Amino acid sequence: MPQRKEWFGEWFDSPYYHVLYKERDNKEAEQFINKLVEVLHFSEEDKILDVACGKGRHSIHLNQKGFDVVGIDLSEQNIEFARQYENEHLHFYEHDMREVFAREGFDVILNLFTSFGYFEAKEENEVAIKAIAASLKKGGTFLLDFLNPYTVIHNLKLSEEKVMHGITFKISKKLEEDFIIKDIHFFDQGVPHYFQERVRAIRRIEFLDYFHRAGLKVKGIYGNYSFEPYEAETSDRMIFIVDK
Repeated sequence: MPQRKEWFGEWFDSPYYHVLYKERDNKEAEQFINKLVEVLHFSEEDKILDVACGKGRHSIHLNQKGFDVVGIDLSEQNIEFARQYENEHLHFYEHDMREVFAREGFDVILNLFTSFGYFEAKEENEVAIKAIAASLKKGGTFLLDFLNPYTVIHNLKLSEEKVMHGITFKISKKLEEDFIIKDIHFFDQGVPHYFQERVRAIRRIEFLDYFHRAGLKVKGIYGNYSFEPYEAETSDRMIFIVDK
């Protein structure tokens, strides 16, 4: 019997994922990338890897700014879409972040907008960080942008409805066994659908341990996309900048 896909493989390959999150527009991505380039002092010679790149919006904008970029994602549908934008200095590949992509192949590696913490086993988080570290050149920089579990859990909205493209998504959220879980129910043309998102509430100290074990050194921790200092009780994000 074929093995069932992990939830993120199934949900991210679904067209409904992109319907529900359509409001994540390119303008927001561009503003963050522009700030990122400024903060990290990117060089034109840098080779950049965008881990869990989705449909490639960040990779595409970085490439438009003159950088050599590779985007990787587990979703076949995302990569198929992103490949229409490929050129000599922009490529996309279907790849699992738990496996080394190109040993010491990149100057900068990015993992953006909470594209981490999906794995069922806690140990797989460390495996993924080590695989990412292995693809980073000595002296290279890795930026990981994750939700702040403290504020997310404290402000957890138990239920909501979103109407997108005529589809009413009924969403409920809960904290269960260290996972922030989002259950998504909806009907499309009379057919019921159900998907679930599961993101482990990884604390700052756990990330610090993963980085240490992967031979990475933390340079800074920021709490939002303006790169203001991280505050556990109030920050929206946990943005780690680490060096190899």
